[in-house]
Amino acid sequence: MDTRKNIDGLAGGMMVGLCMIWGMQQVVLKGAAEDVAPMLMLALRSGIAALLVALLMLWRRDGLGVRAGNWRPGLVVGSLFALEFMLVGEGLRHTSASHMVIFLYTAPIFAALGLHWRLPAERLRPLQWLGISIAFMGIVVSFAGRSGGAETADAGRQLYGDILGILGAMAWGATTVVVRSSRLSNAPVTQTLFYQLLGGFVLLILACTVSGQLGFNPTPIAVGGLIFQALLVSFASFLAWFWLLRNYLASRLGVLSFMTPMFGILFGVVLLGEPLEANFVLGSLLVLCGIVLVSGYEWVSQWLKRRVR
Repeated sequence: MDTRKNIDGLAGGMMVGLCMIWGMQQVVLKGAAEDVAPMLMLALRSGIAALLVALLMLWRRDGLGVRAGNWRPGLVVGSLFALEFMLVGEGLRHTSASHMVIFLYTAPIFAALGLHWRLPAERLRPLQWLGISIAFMGIVVSFAGRSGGAETADAGRQLYGDILGILGAMAWGATTVVVRSSRLSNAPVTQTLFYQLLGGFVLLILACTVSGQLGFNPTPIAVGGLIFQALLVSFASFLAWFWLLRNYLASRLGVLSFMTPMFGILFGVVLLGEPLEANFVLGSLLVLCGIVLVSGYEWVSQWLKRRVR
């Protein structure tokens, strides 16, 4: 019997806080980019958070699951995690934080497509296929109507960064598929998180070394951003999210998590002064509607049934 609860005041308040944190992370990366490359910031935050998770695992005696064979899918999810943030880090050098947060959060669409193929229990319903179609229509609309003329070079750079954001979403979606369809689906949450963070740290540091992005200017925004990314984003917020998943209905939490891109756009505009193009706003709304239909399918179906009655 499923003992998970519906959303109450505690869960709602926690989700608002988490979505604000997750929406802020792209803005912090972009804001500190002059002092520390986004990819290096992501590598350092992963390393610090991996150490904190390892200490938590020792205290809880979770273990690494080596004998159970969890290290094999662990290597895969660690590599995918690193790939996702390599793409995000590089993409933020070319596009805005508000664009990145929208395109990165198309990940549930790609996860749903992968799980549809891998797991019979995750077959997509007609309403979810409609959501996928709407989301991809939103991506097309967001890419349409880019500025030309003297701004062609800047528009081309932004398009390149946006495409990297979508590729990052694909890597994130693939990570979800691997976790759900492997031994990691029954592993302790800290174990899966540790594999992701450790893989991300090692491979991202390697990528920074190869690409010459190891410079770190310890300004207040760089140091403060690293503390925010490591302690709040990669450690505390992920553990809080997994606690919520264990105690509340995932479909309800999934719908609330769509506040993240909205906060990301808001923070990007207010704190970084990023412009909002009409086509991007319309495309973003379509993407968000599509994601709600895909990931919040159960909630949407129940709402529609109540309306029909």
